[in-house]
Amino acid sequence: MAVNPAKFLRDVRLEVGKITWPSRKETMVTTGLVFALSGIAALLLFAADQLIGIGVRALFGVGS
Repeated sequence: MAVNPAKFLRDVRLEVGKITWPSRKETMVTTGLVFALSGIAALLLFAADQLIGIGVRALFGVGS
């Protein structure tokens, strides 16, 4: 099944033209939310790691 590369590229161009791209404002807001939620997740994981570390040290008496 051979595909004509020129037809393929024409079809790709047509499909890209149908895409509804987000506005600059929507992109900036979404990016900000991703950074904020990533930061919150990092802080929560850090806190959980510290608590688990404290528990392990208390349980096994290792570390300082």
